[in-house]
This record gives sequence, C-alpha cells and structure tokens, in this order.
Amino acid sequence: MTAILTFNQQRLFEQARSLQEKQDVIVVVKNNAYNFGMERAYRAFYKAGIRSYATTNLEEAVWLRKQDDQTTVLLLDPSTEFDILREHDISLTLPNLAFYHQYKEHLEGIKIHLVFKNLLNRFGFDTADEMKTVFDEQLLTITGIWTHFAFADELLDNRYEIEKENWSNVLTVLEPYLDTLTFIHAQNSASYLRDGLFDQHTHIRAGVIAYGTRPYYDLPESLAMQTIEVSATVKDVVSVPKGQSAGYSAAFVAAEDTTLAICDIGYGNGILRTRSKHKVMINQKTFPIAVLMMSHLMVKVDTSVSIGDRVYLYNDTLRLDYFTHKGVGAFSEQMASLNHQTFKITNIPLSE
Repeated sequence: MTAILTFNQQRLFEQARSLQEKQDVIVVVKNNAYNFGMERAYRAFYKAGIRSYATTNLEEAVWLRKQDDQTTVLLLDPSTEFDILREHDISLTLPNLAFYHQYKEHLEGIKIHLVFKNLLNRFGFDTADEMKTVFDEQLLTITGIWTHFAFADELLDNRYEIEKENWSNVLTVLEPYLDTLTFIHAQNSASYLRDGLFDQHTHIRAGVIAYGTRPYYDLPESLAMQTIEVSATVKDVVSVPKGQSAGYSAAFVAAEDTTLAICDIGYGNGILRTRSKHKVMINQKTFPIAVLMMSHLMVKVDTSVSIGDRVYLYNDTLRLDYFTHKGVGAFSEQMASLNHQTFKITNIPLSE
C-alpha cells in the first residue's frame, strides 16, 4: 500500500454547520480550500448553509461562481481583471486609495469591499478618512468593509486590543454608511472564538475553525473536529546494532540496539521536517521518528510492530492543532505542504 491522505467531508460539513447555525459565515477557501480540495470543501460548506465564499485567487473565484449564481464570492486580493469580475459577479477588495484613484472609472458594475490595513500591514486603506472619501464620491457599488486581526491568535500580545480599537475607530467614522452595507466582517477564527460576533458586524470570516482546527490550543477539542488523516505502511522492520547508523549521512546513530520500522512516506509527500520531531502512532501506541527522508520514514519501534502495519502521522489523536501548538507549523502550513499527487486520496463522503 502507499501513503494515504483521507479527507472527512462529513465532519467538514458538521463543523461548518455548527458555525453557520450561530451566525452567517464567509468561509475562506483560498489555496484549494486550504488544500482540502476546493470541490470537496465547497460541497460540504454549501450543504451546511454557507452562501458566502472568499479566496485570494481569481480562477478559484470564477469556479465558485459557476457553482451557484446566487452566492457571494469575494476576491480578497486586488485585481485589475475588471471584465472577468463583472462577467462573473465577483466582489472585489479595493486595497487602497491609490488603486481607487487609478481605476475608479473601470469599477462600474463591480461590487466592492473596502479593507482597512490595520496592524497586518498587507493590503488596505491607511485611515478611515481615506475610506470615507470613497464613500462620499458615490462612484462605486460598495457592499462591504473589512479588516484582518493579525494578533488575534496571540493570547499574550496586547496588539490584538490595539487592532480592535483601531477598527472600532474606523466604524465610528464610517457609521453613517454602515446601514447601506451587506457585509461588515473583521473576525477570523481566533477573534470570533475569543469575543463572539462584534456589534454591527454581519458575518464572521472563518478560516481554520471551519476546517476543524483550533486557532489556539487552550480551546476545548470539542470545538473543532479533525477532518484529515495521514497514514502509511510499515514496509520493513530492521535491526540496527548499537553504534551503527541508518539513513543518508548517518542521519540516525543507534545509542543502543534499535528496531526501526521503514514506512513509505516522507517529505516528498509534503511532511514537514518539523513534524519529524514528534511521534507517530502504530497499533494505538506512539513511537518516535528516527529519520525523515524523501520517500521513507524510519521509526524507532518495539516488537509489537510488524510489516504491513499502518503508521499514522495525523489522526484524531495526532491532531493538526496539537502539532501547531508544538511548533511544527500553522494549520495552513501543515495542510498546504501535503502533496496530493503522492498520496492515495480517500474521502469519507457527505451522508445522504
């Protein structure tokens, strides 16, 4: 058998439904829906009742529009493909005042969201007064405003409070226009779980929590259902005497007589090197990784492990958010790295 990447579409639906039942969600589906698979994720989210989708990629936005002509599709990144945006009714993020002045004559017929830069310092207007200028000129169809909280995940960093205050000041300046907007969205998963939906806001903009992972580790596991599983097969079991090595350039040197399970998965499948610092699971027991190679994993095991056993790198016990907490990488890093072409892909589908 080869390495297996299993997606649990049914759990993804249940996770999304648990959010949408509380308040309206704009679900972020950028980068192939966090590498869950755009079509697989969209079907789950749509069944859960979500009707607003956001991505950074125009091609993905066009695909989303073709699925349903009544949903809201928001392009989070700026684009000058104005004819495509109009043709497919894709809402565009207006990134700053300079972009507005340069392209305002081309934006007729396109729904616009204004974004406030805040402390993320990515795209966005620098001040509320700049945003007010665009409202006052009344040249555009403005349907939404938003920002992003760069420090909502950092529980010990007071810059999240600064970001919230900055955004509150923006809303105060723009208060006369808020009733005209369909979308006021600022909160990512961490912000929403910390504070609930802010007053005056219409939607949360959910990323990681929609995919079943906690944005910070102090939250109970019950808030997020793990939606993927990664496993491989023990292809051989070898003995390495004390003082002998295994792997390229003696990557592992046995401090004592050691048994290694050779498994058919490696960094070529997209397993992060930082993941190799932590244990895998075989037969419900955990074992440390000795060597991570491109196509193989060497695991220090005992006599309970045999050829043909399954070795799990991610499952309900070895959760993505556990490894984020351990410093392996953000949920998005761990997901984005997985190389679908090197796995046998399986799916637990939506129930009827």
